[in-house]
Amino acid sequence: MPTVLITGAGRGLGLEFVRQYAADGWEVIATARAPAESRELAALAAEHPAIEIHALDIADHAQIDALAEQLRERSIDVLLCSAGTMGKGSFATEGINFGKFGSSDFADWEQVFRINAFAPMKLAEAFVSHVARSEQKKIVALTSIIGSIAKNQIGGLYAYRASKAALNAIMHSLAIDLGRKYRIRVAPIHPGWARTDMGGPRADIDAQTSVAGVRTLIAELDAERAGRCWMYDGSELPW
Repeated sequence: MPTVLITGAGRGLGLEFVRQYAADGWEVIATARAPAESRELAALAAEHPAIEIHALDIADHAQIDALAEQLRERSIDVLLCSAGTMGKGSFATEGINFGKFGSSDFADWEQVFRINAFAPMKLAEAFVSHVARSEQKKIVALTSIIGSIAKNQIGGLYAYRASKAALNAIMHSLAIDLGRKYRIRVAPIHPGWARTDMGGPRADIDAQTSVAGVRTLIAELDAERAGRCWMYDGSELPW
């Protein structure tokens, strides 16, 4: 039975990943900053004995190290960095006015980078041995089309945009380094604009469609696809 570790599992896409992987018979290590606040996650764990829940604030590197040590004997086929943040405010309610020029809160920038860029790097470093000894050997992080320089036609969204561009660069280097040393396949995947708390009710697709598409890409991730940026629908996302 393959094993997936999912961050940000308390709600949104992370919760949907837990639901779909558990339904397909995977062992699921579900992490969330405050899992006790997610009734849906608790209900899934009650329904599927293969789901185990761990509290994890990915902005706290000591917590990441502690969980890696706690799970030191486990093999993890897919390390899935699903947790992310846009920082203070909400694109879903404010639109392009969110994160506009002249309104930068640089303390908030630091938190956005810590969660969106630093945390996936730290998770990769902490769990590389767990992934390396697994059958599938994959590390995936959810990125965003907002992080694509080539696709940026509207400006704004500075902190979120920059953090996802940084994540893409990190994942590309990890694909090279970990592919060479451990045959681990790494890629960033854009899940689409999905109807979640972050995406808002006007988003293009529902969480089920988004997660199903991302899971297909993860299943197909090989040496040729590693290090490239993908859209949930299988198309390649220019950086």
